[in-house]
Amino acid sequence: MDIQTQVYPRVTVVSVQGRVDSSTAGDLEAALQKLIEQGKSNFVLDLSGVEFLSSSGLRVLVTTLKAVRKTGGDLRLAQPSQRAADAINLAGLDVLFQSYGDREAAVASF
Repeated sequence: MDIQTQVYPRVTVVSVQGRVDSSTAGDLEAALQKLIEQGKSNFVLDLSGVEFLSSSGLRVLVTTLKAVRKTGGDLRLAQPSQRAADAINLAGLDVLFQSYGDREAAVASF
């Protein structure tokens, strides 16, 4: 799994590539937690390169969403891959996350 971060004035974009499963979800969680500790509260997760999203990965999304909402922020999804979207929908989490067809629309939503 590869994680890349781009910081903009109002939002931080985190691009995730590869598999987000039980062996890699901790890395994603640690990266997001570090950004939260740095005072970032508005996130766009670009999931276009996600090949697999397990329940461990879904847990990271939900816990991060809760953490940023406590600080007045939000987490939005940009162009989730079909597999990521299927996992989110199957788990019934699609009602929790605002999802956008491209990164620019997600960033502009803040």
